[in-house]
Formats: sequence, C-alpha cells, structure tokens
Amino acid sequence: MPLAMRKTIKKSIFIAVLVFSISLSYSQTMKKTYENEVKIGLNRTKLTKPEILTEADIQHLPEVVQKYLRYVGVIGKEKVINFRLEFEGGIRSNPGDDWMKLSSVQYNFFDKPTRIFYIKARKMGIPAVGIHLYKNETAIMHIKLAGLFTVADAKGPEMNQGETVTVFNDMCFMAPATLIDKNIKWEPIDSLSVKAHFTNGSITISATLFFNETGELINFSSNDRYETKDGKTYKNYPWITPVVGGYVEVNGYRLPKGAKVIYIHPEGEFCYGEFFLKNVEYNCNTLK
Repeated sequence: MPLAMRKTIKKSIFIAVLVFSISLSYSQTMKKTYENEVKIGLNRTKLTKPEILTEADIQHLPEVVQKYLRYVGVIGKEKVINFRLEFEGGIRSNPGDDWMKLSSVQYNFFDKPTRIFYIKARKMGIPAVGIHLYKNETAIMHIKLAGLFTVADAKGPEMNQGETVTVFNDMCFMAPATLIDKNIKWEPIDSLSVKAHFTNGSITISATLFFNETGELINFSSNDRYETKDGKTYKNYPWITPVVGGYVEVNGYRLPKGAKVIYIHPEGEFCYGEFFLKNVEYNCNTLK
C-alpha cells in the first residue's frame, strides 16, 4: 500500500476516533448533569411520607376531573411526590423530515415543580443526546448531535413559560393524583371539558382538558407553549397532545399508552413527536 494512502487511512481513523471520543464525553457530561439533578430532588424528598389520596381530597374538583381520577385508579393510593418515567417513540424538526427514533427517561418532583428529562435519539445513524431541565421556574434545553454540533440551546422567558405547560401536561396524563394541587384553578366548560390555570411562582399558564364519556382524558390544549427549533427563535402556536392507543394498565394505574405532540401552524397541524409509555414509577427513593 502506498505511503500516502496509509497516511490517509490513519488520519481518517484518528478523526473517527476523535469524533467518537468527543461524542461519548459530551453524552456522559449531559447524563451526569441529569443524574446530579435527580439526586438533588431525591435527597430533598426521600424523608417525605406520602399520604393516601381519598375521596375527600377531590371534592373541590370539577365533576369530570373527579371521574377521571376515579377511572385512572388513584383513589386509595399514595399521593404523588415524584415519578420516574420512560418513553420511546420518534421526533422530528420539520414536517418533511424523517422520524428520529428516541428513548427518554425523566424524573418529575412536585414539592418544588421540577422536570428532568434526558433523551437519546439517532439521525441518519448519528447519535443525538439532549436534556430538558425545569427547576425554580427556570427552564433550559440542550441538544447536541454527535457530541459536536449544537442543535438547540434554549433558555429565557419563553422556555420558562413553555416548560411550565409541559410540567402541567405531565401532571394531567402521567401523575393524575397531583391534580388536587392548590395551585390549579379550575373552570368547567361543559360535561366533558374544563379549563385549568396552573401557577408555579410567578408563572401562570392555562390549558383546556378534554375527556370522553368513559372518563379518560383524551386531549390537552394550550396557547402558552412556544415552538423553537434552535433556542433562538420562538413562535407561539396552539399546542395539543392527543392520546393514541387508548389507556393501558401500568403498575396498578390506567394511563395513556401514547400521545402525539402537535403544534397547530397557520397552514395546518405539525406533529413533531410521538411518545409511547414504557414504564412509570411513583414516589421513588433511588436513582435508576
């Protein structure tokens, strides 16, 4: 083999190893941030003994919300202090893009509203990792492709408000027992829908919840969440999360099998993600 060719091959191998090393290092750094934030929350809540949620706790709620809480099976079980959640599914940035397969794990804490979301995905075979962190009324989102290229670096008032919507969405679908929270104000609309106003500190967001006759929450709509692809430009479109696949039994609760996340653009709906529930655990004491 000619010397020049050997040098080219060695250089290509060196670059490939360097890129892999940087990608691995950044992924590990992001994962470490996720784990450290989870440990902070677990240490804060580990000595809290959950009370049992009773019929008396839900009497102030609109009738359709009471029906929902009975349907999902939270009555007679522990009130929720935190949860650990796993999803799999797909995500994309634009309507014409191919879907990126994803897996995610997150912890939410409700003594001080906190959401710590870690995601892994692949785009054209290239790994991407990301973290969404919401605590102290402040949100950030970092996403890197191959550990080298910043896809999104988002923060600011739009993110803070938008992720407050996401936290409330999590409460509604994944931790229904938390809907007794005193920081939620309810406005009944009709027999199958209600409007809710959720306040965390200085931030108040609103959403409309839609139910079916069975008692299932089937959709969630809010005008308070912003769309951003890069963390620099934000656009305010209606955001909906319709349930797909109905409800399934998970660890003694009835929960949505999956959901779509959709922004309603002027030209039509843009579904940018599909999430399917793998597992949920409540009132965790340890990092997994």
